[in-house]
Amino acid sequence: MMITRVDARGEPVSGASAAAIALYEQALAELQCYSGDPLATIDEALAESPDFVMAHCLRAYVFVLSTEAQAAPEVQASFDAAASLPSNARERRHLVALRQFLQGSWDGAIGALEDVLIDYPRDALAVQALHLADFFVGDARNLRDHVARVLPEWSPDDSGYHALLGMYAFGLEECGDYRRAEEAGRRAIALNPCDAWAQHAVAHVMEMQGRAQEGIDWMTGRQGFWATNSFFAVHNWWHLALFHLELEQVDRVLALYDGPLRGERSQVVLDLVDASALLWRLYLRGIDTGDRWNELAAAWEPLATDGFYAFNDAHAMMAFVADGRDRAADALLAAQQQAISSSTGNARMTWEVGYPLCSALRAFGRGDYSTCLSLLRPIRSRLNRFGGSHAQRDVFDLTLLEAARRDGHYALLRGLANERIELKPSSPLSRRYRQDAARWAAQTAGIAAI
Repeated sequence: MMITRVDARGEPVSGASAAAIALYEQALAELQCYSGDPLATIDEALAESPDFVMAHCLRAYVFVLSTEAQAAPEVQASFDAAASLPSNARERRHLVALRQFLQGSWDGAIGALEDVLIDYPRDALAVQALHLADFFVGDARNLRDHVARVLPEWSPDDSGYHALLGMYAFGLEECGDYRRAEEAGRRAIALNPCDAWAQHAVAHVMEMQGRAQEGIDWMTGRQGFWATNSFFAVHNWWHLALFHLELEQVDRVLALYDGPLRGERSQVVLDLVDASALLWRLYLRGIDTGDRWNELAAAWEPLATDGFYAFNDAHAMMAFVADGRDRAADALLAAQQQAISSSTGNARMTWEVGYPLCSALRAFGRGDYSTCLSLLRPIRSRLNRFGGSHAQRDVFDLTLLEAARRDGHYALLRGLANERIELKPSSPLSRRYRQDAARWAAQTAGIAAI
């Protein structure tokens, strides 16, 4: 008689021993908390049970969600292994989603994962993969609602319930529901203090509300939980650096960059994105960052021709512009033009946002602020379409502000600064931009009076 085994939430799994399921649950818990090494753990599960379909799927998703072109062969290998095995209906749905990812269709993969959760709302891996996919395409509503659809089907006693609360917190924050977002994030942390995603969801709330000192206290007060044995630590260090930058504590920002953010010279693309996003904010302020751009641009340069994910391209372009690497910038723009002609989801992202944005960044670096403004203003309201969070995309709003200031377009600067003051009244940077615009307005009024 064939034994049907189930995971920790009661979903049947194929090809797994009890020991392999335990390792799968450990890998899933590591992925949910962004801790440990889920790839190493899932490889242990596969060594125990090579026919474990969901273990192959988990391994594939980890590589898919890295947003790295170089990960594609690993995704393909795991997909091929799973597709060759006997599987149940739920597992076959996952294979449909992974096939869509392999074909470059973010929308197709998201639709397939949504279908999994309609019929299997307690599929923890589907929730995790779908949430990150929603993030990578910048779909704030579904960051919230895909989790909301399944949350009532779980209970606080279920393995991984904290992760749903953490994801829901982030979705609520991206939809502007800050009070409920913070409540959900703190509930998740109460259930599992090591939930790095929930930690970051609360940090996002504080960033959006301009609560910089509270944000510093939140991050440093819990540093032992999120900064140790976490592959998400760089991003959380980045959040801490943003709080210090908001308070104009530049020495502290640079110390964080040289230490936990960039000290280990990570080649992980998501870490490179955070490094570029922080240095570019300093670059916009005219702050001397020494030779830091040189090291970072060198790390980005081998990826210049990937044309794989437009959000990454923009952060690579920052490094090439700031370090004066014209040939790398040319290669990136050429790769984007080629990507636009493909049939992938990234083609749309690149056409609608990525290519004009990278062109705007390059114009900024050349001192052509008028061109930067003409390219960046029309796409500003649709920047979400190439992924990232509000906090991450804010760097492009800051670029627009600084381009307006340097171009002498003070009327636009005034309007943009007014927006920021309304959202973050305590922001020193926003006040400074507003003061620049106010001085222009006073001078203009004086000239008119004469």
